Formats: sequence, C-alpha cells, structure tokens
Amino acid sequence: MLNRNLNLELLRNDAFDVCIIGGGSAGAGCALDAALRGMKVALIEKTDFAAETSGKSTKLVHGGVRYLEQAFRKLDLAQLNQVKHGLQERRFVLGNAPHLARPLALATPVFNWWSGVYYFLGLKLYDWFAPGRSGMPPGKWTGKRKLDKLFPGLNKGIRSAIVYYDGQLDDARYNLALIQSANQSGAVVANYVELQEFSSDRSGAITAATVLDRQSDTAFSIRARVFLNCTGPAADSVRLKANPELTPVIKPSKGAHILVSMPQQKASCALLIPKTADNRVAFAIPFEGRMMIGTTDEPCENPELEPYADRSDTDFLLETINPYLETPLSRAQVTSGFAGLRPLVNLSSNNKHTKAILRDHLVEQDERSGLVSLLGGKWTTYRLMAKDAVDVIANRLGMHIPCSTENHLLWGANGWSPDFYKKIQAEYKIDEDVSQHLADKYGTSAVVVARLAQEDPLLSERLVTEQPFLKAEVVYAVRHEMALEIRDFLSRRIRLELTDFRLCAAAAPEVARIMADELGWSPGQKEARLHEYLSAHFFTL
Repeated sequence: MLNRNLNLELLRNDAFDVCIIGGGSAGAGCALDAALRGMKVALIEKTDFAAETSGKSTKLVHGGVRYLEQAFRKLDLAQLNQVKHGLQERRFVLGNAPHLARPLALATPVFNWWSGVYYFLGLKLYDWFAPGRSGMPPGKWTGKRKLDKLFPGLNKGIRSAIVYYDGQLDDARYNLALIQSANQSGAVVANYVELQEFSSDRSGAITAATVLDRQSDTAFSIRARVFLNCTGPAADSVRLKANPELTPVIKPSKGAHILVSMPQQKASCALLIPKTADNRVAFAIPFEGRMMIGTTDEPCENPELEPYADRSDTDFLLETINPYLETPLSRAQVTSGFAGLRPLVNLSSNNKHTKAILRDHLVEQDERSGLVSLLGGKWTTYRLMAKDAVDVIANRLGMHIPCSTENHLLWGANGWSPDFYKKIQAEYKIDEDVSQHLADKYGTSAVVVARLAQEDPLLSERLVTEQPFLKAEVVYAVRHEMALEIRDFLSRRIRLELTDFRLCAAAAPEVARIMADELGWSPGQKEARLHEYLSAHFFTL
C-alpha cells in the first residue's frame, strides 16, 4: 500500500543514503535495487509515476532485431552487446512480473524467397543469442494459412512470414509494480513532488534538495548522501541545476503511436514492418483490445512540453501500415494516440539524426556536485541500468552488497498463475472478462479490488459498458496506488486514455466523482479538474 501522507512526513524528517529524482522505470528500478541492498532510499516524481517516457513506450520487451542487423552490417560490437544484454534482460522482465509481461509472437512479412531467407537466418541468430532459459519458442517460417489465423486481414500478396518471439508488457503498470515493490522493501516514494534546487557546501557538493509538494504547494528539504538523477529526457535540466558548467548530452526524440479499432484486434500476434519511409522498422501490436501502430522518430525541439500524436503522425503511421493490409485503414478507425520522448544520449554534437544514436545507457558522476545521472537506456534493460547506477552509489557509500533484483518477484506476482482469474471469478462472482482484467493488471492484489466491489454494489458496476473496468478500481487506485488526479487513473492505472478517447471521456465524470469523494475535493475542485482533463490537447488527433 502506497501511503503518500506518511511518505511525505518521512521525506521531510529523515536523512537518506540516496535520493532518486524521477519515478519512471529507471528511477523505480534503482529504488528497488538500492532498497534491497539495505540503503535508506527516497524517490520523488514531479508528476505521476510513468507519466512521461516510461508509460508511453511501444510496450515491447526485446533485444532489438534491427540492432542485430546493424551490428553485422557495420561489424559493430557495441550494438551486438546491446542485443545480447537486451535478450538477457528480457528473461528477467518477463519472469519477475508474469501478470504484467508475457511472450508475444511477431510476424515479419515475406514477399520473395531471398528476403525470407535473409529474415529467417537473422531471426535464428536472434534466437541463438538469447539465453538458454529464455522460455521463448523458436522462430519459424510460416505459410499463408497459419499466418491468416495469427494476423487476419493481411494483404493477399503476403504469402508467408517469419514468426519469432519477444515480450510485451503494460509499461505503466509494470512501473507501478516496481514502485510498490520498492516501497514494500523500505523505499520512501512520493509522486507530485518536484525538484526546485539543490543546496551545496563550499566545494559545490550537493547536501540537500529543496522540493515542492505540488498537491499542497508547500516546499521542504530532503537530505541525502547521494542524489541520483533518473529523469530521462529532462536529465540535462537536473544536471545543470547541480552544476551549470556541464554540457547537455540528451537529444530527445519523439515517438508517436496510434491505436485503431479493426478486425485485426483479434490477432494473436504482432506485425513487424521491416522498412518504413524513413528507413526504420514499425510495429502493429495487439494491445488492450486495439491494434497499436508505431512508432515515429523525430527530433524534439521543446522537450519541456508534453508530446502528443498529431495529424501528421497519424497520416504517416496509416501510410506505413496500409500496404500490408487487405483493407486499408481510415482515420475513422483511429480511436486514440499518444507520444513519448526517448532520452537518447548524444555524446557527439555532430550527430543530428536521432535514429543513428545508439539506444544505450550511461552512468555519469559529476566530480564537482557529486550528482549521479543515469542517462539513456530503454525499458527492456531498466534492471541492468539500475544495477549499474546503484553499483556506483554503493561503492561511494562503502556498502558493498551485490544486486539481487534478477529474480525478485514484483508486487502482485507472488502466488499468481495464468488461471488466477478463475479463482477471482468463482469466489467473487465476477464476469470472466472482468476477473481476467483484474488478474492481469493487479496480480494477486486483484482480490482487494474484488473485495471492494463485493462490499459495495455500486462499486461493482462498470465504468463503461464496453470495457471490464470497475468503479472499485478508482477507489483502490486512490487508497493503494497513490492516484491523485483523474489522468493518473484513466491513463496509467487502467490505460483507457491510451486506447479510446471517446470511452475515456465517457468514463471521466464518474471517475472524477469517486475521486472527489475519496480525496475530499469540493464540487468546484472536481468540476475544474474534470474540465481541465477533458479539454487537454492530447485528446485531438
């Protein structure tokens, strides 16, 4: 259970070994790793957990097929190592939270014999680099009949495909499970707490941070021996607060996705599009009853502003997917869209193209301020990134305790199994689709949500008839998951904002009503929050 008021009191009054700035996957992973090593850990996030990059990914857990191709084409050992690290970490991501991450089949279309051989050999090599206990089926060259069952509605010119396996995760809920696990292990965490400035001694070394509780608009100080910057695309702003003489190294890239309602929502596999108009790869992936298509890759000039999927992004992604479909998609089938920023590390000022920058991570120590910054990286390798950063901090603190996160089950995973939903359905008399949803999003904690619904018949009602989300989930999110705003719930606790803007708008008034009761909002505050949410720019495509 995340208790924000208690955690704020601890942040104000205690001193910590490490204070982590940023509550995305990197920060949450570091908090769990450090707490398991016995460190006294604080973590602050200026908005909500996974509100930025970590909740807006392509939802894939992968080694990086295109990195493997580039590694052999360019004889680049660094990219080859990146693939190997990704495949190794893929196993841990899937194994530590099986309710939130699972294997996903991906089909790469074959248009001629030569391309089939090329893709087949490449994906066999991809399988070969995976650890022996990866648990993934081997890649296969699949004919038209089976392909039509895996991904209905493909262009009839696609006679076969190479089908291989990677992983898929619910990124924002996985991020939350990391936060919950870190808190359970002793870390003190709080969202809507924003860094204002650092306090330093005469040598310039950081001794404390002044932060703002954005819910109460009050400032206070956090004391820690080490401060760790895990703010992704915003990392340079924190680096420069610690030491204005540092050189910016982050080159943010915008990646947009759209979600569509289409017959292929019944697809049991994803589609990998091997070459887009800008010489990248793209994906069409089943997600939450929709088909998610992404992603773009464009330099971002204003990383302080929230990115969103605009009309040009929508047009590009539709033009990318339509040649592969028997019936082209139209704009009318687009139900939602979102965009995130990739925190690419650019150590060369001459490199202007974001897709050419290696997606890897870097742990930086600033000698003057003592700030440690974890830069770059991707979701799949969050645990390795955290290990590298916490290793550096452990050495500085003289706490030589090894990392133990490889096989640490996350919140909701202990005791979970693929048929756990049947237990909820039978015990609480809940519809099958609802029990499946609860088991897949909350793991074994689903019983707490089910109990809330059982105790109050009003909370057992669905938020919208077309979806399995219960009103009880709003109460649970406020009481146990530190949800403080309407968007926290709709975007990151149940993901409805990502999949369907229309249904999200329909559910928002009831979500606002329940949150107002739980959080003590006045009628005016409730209406203001609801209006602000529904008028936000991300609802337009």
